[in-house]
Order: sequence, then C-alpha cells, then structure tokens
Amino acid sequence: MTDETDSSAPHAPEGVPHPRTIRSFVRRAGRTTVGQARAMQDLGPRFLVPFQSTPLDLPATFGRTAPVVLEIGFGMGDATAHIAGLMPEKDFLCCEVHEPGVGALLKRIGENDLSNIRIVQHDAVEVLNQMLVPASLDGVHVFFPDPWHKLRHHKRRLIQAPLVTLVASRLKPGGYLHCATDWEPYAQQMLQVLGEEPQLRNTSEKFAPKPSYRPETKFERRGLRLGHGVWDVVFVKR
Repeated sequence: MTDETDSSAPHAPEGVPHPRTIRSFVRRAGRTTVGQARAMQDLGPRFLVPFQSTPLDLPATFGRTAPVVLEIGFGMGDATAHIAGLMPEKDFLCCEVHEPGVGALLKRIGENDLSNIRIVQHDAVEVLNQMLVPASLDGVHVFFPDPWHKLRHHKRRLIQAPLVTLVASRLKPGGYLHCATDWEPYAQQMLQVLGEEPQLRNTSEKFAPKPSYRPETKFERRGLRLGHGVWDVVFVKR
C-alpha cells in the first residue's frame, strides 16, 4: 500500500531515480489479537529483521544460500505463507508496516512450521534503497496494492516509474516482478509503467495468466463472484 514520502527519505543509489512521491504503505487502523501478540513475542526474535541503513547479508539472514523473493505489503500474510510453503527452496523477505498483519504472518509461520520467511516491519522503498544491493533478488511480489481510486490520489500509487526502476535494479538478470490487482485502471497503469522500463520485458503479450503459486484470497473470491476481474502482470529482468 502507498503513501506520500517526506523530504527526509533516503537518497537513491547513483543512477536510480528516487521515488519521492511514494511509500510502500498507508497507515491503517487495526487491533492486534492475543494470538498475534503472542506470535510477535515468541517468534519475532527469530523471524523479524530490524531495518538497517546498510546492505543486508541475505545468506546470513536466512541461514543458507537460496533464491530470494521480496514481497511488498503482504497484508495479513495468507498468500505469503501459502507461497512459502509451496516453495521451500526459496527464501522470502517480506515488508509490511501494519502490526496486526506482521503478527498474523508470524502466527502462520509457527502453525505451518515455515523457516524460509523473514519480515522487515518497515517501508519497502527504504528497504530496497538501503538494505538490498543491485542484482540481489530473484523475484518481487506486489499483490493487491492500494489502488487509490480517486484521480487526485493516483500519485500515491505504488507502481510508478521511479519505484519500478529501483525494483528492476535489485533484480538479477532473469529475475521477475509479479504484480496483481483487482482494479482494471490500475492494471492498465501497471502494464504501461512496467512496459516503459527498459530493464524489464513482459512475459506475455499483455496480462499474464495467474501463476499457479499465487492463491486466491477470500477478498479475491468475493470479487470474482461479484463479477470483478483480477489482473496479473509478470515482467522479467533482461
């Protein structure tokens, strides 16, 4: 989800435009449940990674060398836990600022005995800028970011050229960026913005078939029953 940045945001690496008009989140109200709070206490020390202003040692963070996928804004973590369970050979670095969501994902990590997830409770734009070096990621997931429906709020959307350029710089050659949305005008914007990034190429002629690893959420199923569409966009690093 997105919000506007302030003037104190970090500088982008040389040659990478700074995404000053966006953050990867918007503050939301919500109450942490007892189970989520317990998971924060019990599992947080192992699975939470503090934000730092220096590059993260990914093999040391996960305790192994494996392909790493960054997820930006995982909500309550349902899809994240599902995908991590399907792909134990990959590691997932997940950014979310919403504390109930962080607690919910930690709870699922414990319930499903997952070891390949780490969570940074911080703005993903700053994580990309400061904690991740160029060509360090094998994939990036951005599922159902806030569409900011009103025209005057479109500037707050996450998927904009500066952020896409930054993400592309962090992908290895052949690494992928997978975005999904249930708001068609935003899907069209995603397709246009990603298509204009010279570091990336589309894996499909237009929108991609839904990759098998991305599960349908309860929200998505409700939308489909009501006749709403869902669009997936998958590009790879040249």
